[in-house]
Amino acid sequence: MESSISIANIWILFRKMVKYNMKVIFGNRFIWFVLAALAFYFFIAITSIYDNNAMDDGFIYGLQIMPGLLLIFYPMTFGIQNDLDAGILEILFGIPDYRYKVWLVRLILIFVLVFLMMIGLTVMSYFLLAPVNIFELSFQVMFPIYFLGSMAFLFSTVIKNGNGTAVVMVIIGVLLLIISGALERTMWNIFLNPFNIPNRLNEMVWQEITMKNRIFLSVGSLLFVLYGLFNLQKREKFI
Repeated sequence: MESSISIANIWILFRKMVKYNMKVIFGNRFIWFVLAALAFYFFIAITSIYDNNAMDDGFIYGLQIMPGLLLIFYPMTFGIQNDLDAGILEILFGIPDYRYKVWLVRLILIFVLVFLMMIGLTVMSYFLLAPVNIFELSFQVMFPIYFLGSMAFLFSTVIKNGNGTAVVMVIIGVLLLIISGALERTMWNIFLNPFNIPNRLNEMVWQEITMKNRIFLSVGSLLFVLYGLFNLQKREKFI
């Protein structure tokens, strides 16, 4: 009996914690990024249909990267700023193991929510554009999204200002797009499209490049997150 009551209390506390953190992370402005992501998605999709572009896995993968980046951009870039504006950063720093009990939970919530949203977009693509492997495409498109989102989180812990972090990330994003053409056939291309095999390139070679690229993005994302969490331990730089 006591065990069931304890589990019920833990579940209630967990739900309250998730609800509170979601409110702090995404704030009132997150809805505008959701609308912008949907608007961008439909604009490119409709334009491509009128231009008679091929609707395949490679096209849909490229179509969904920008909406995914818009979805993860606000919570990662303005997360620290939201804590400062809400006046709760001092309270959070008073919690033992701050990085594990608060922001790690928040990051997990952000990653899970954005992934679910991307599955929703892929389902839309499946019915509106072309039949694709929903979970495979959603899984693959999350690699560059998580990588750049984790980078934004890291810079937010260094700059400690949402607008400043946003400017830095936009500049980095533009530079990465510019050099992506030169890195198209390499594992270092952040925007590598695993469903779009370059001409005259063996499929097995492309699969190996894709695998190395995914390892590179995964390790990079992990390092960005860990370094960002480490920065959050430096209380004197935030208060």
